Amino acid sequence: MRRTEARELFMQLLFQMEVQNDYSSDIKERFIKDHMKDSNQLDYFNTLFKHVTENLPVIDGIIEACSENWKLSRMAKVDLAVLRLSAAEIFYIDNVPDSVSINEAVDIAKKFGGEDSGKFINGILGKVVRSKDAE
Repeated sequence: MRRTEARELFMQLLFQMEVQNDYSSDIKERFIKDHMKDSNQLDYFNTLFKHVTENLPVIDGIIEACSENWKLSRMAKVDLAVLRLSAAEIFYIDNVPDSVSINEAVDIAKKFGGEDSGKFINGILGKVVRSKDAE
């Protein structure tokens, strides 16, 4: 398994967590058992989980600040999951270039989201990177 597949699976877990309003490690362990038994990307998957769950209010604040006229509650849950995953990579994982994270997020959004999800994700994540660079 490549990181792309790990990202796609992690986005699906984030979607499930949002729908069920359950961000516990129990849901993660069940997901891993069902979808990633033999994965060589478990360390990366667990790193993403750690950063998102430990920093969710911060990540959500960044996303909301960078998405003019969009409240998180109005966003498609798939788009929100993709944004959270990529924002965690951008802010907390130094060995992933911002451009790679954005490209991967756009590809995931095109695959799993709506017709305009790729453009929506790209626009918001561009602002997320600019806000990071401004710090």
